[in-house]
Amino acid sequence: MTFAQGPFDTADWNARPPFDDRDGVALAQVTLSKTFRGDLTATSVVHMLMVTTEVAESRAYVAVERIEGTLRGRTGSFVVQHNAVSDEGERSLRVTVVPDSGTGGLRGIRGEMEIAVAPDGSHSYAFDYRLPG
Repeated sequence: MTFAQGPFDTADWNARPPFDDRDGVALAQVTLSKTFRGDLTATSVVHMLMVTTEVAESRAYVAVERIEGTLRGRTGSFVVQHNAVSDEGERSLRVTVVPDSGTGGLRGIRGEMEIAVAPDGSHSYAFDYRLPG
């Protein structure tokens, strides 16, 4: 595995009204964009489905995100899948490369990405990946 890391910014948060909102549980769609810096210089669009509950710290989201740019000198794109749950504040997040979604110089990429949010609200990624050859 190879390791990449750096900061990223989010923008264009577009939350649509819930498409299912009853009994204190709401399901909604969100899109947003990201700009990655560091070992991965790229942009992306995230398509997310969110679930919120009456308990502020209990929620979840699933998302797909196409990342396009350059990873340590190799240019192309790939898709990651997010699966996140917050259970009364206890959080888990898994961001996995969709197998065989890589294009160009990133064809064949596999891996997982961790996302961290600092106390000041800034975001960073740590990406363990492998590429053929």
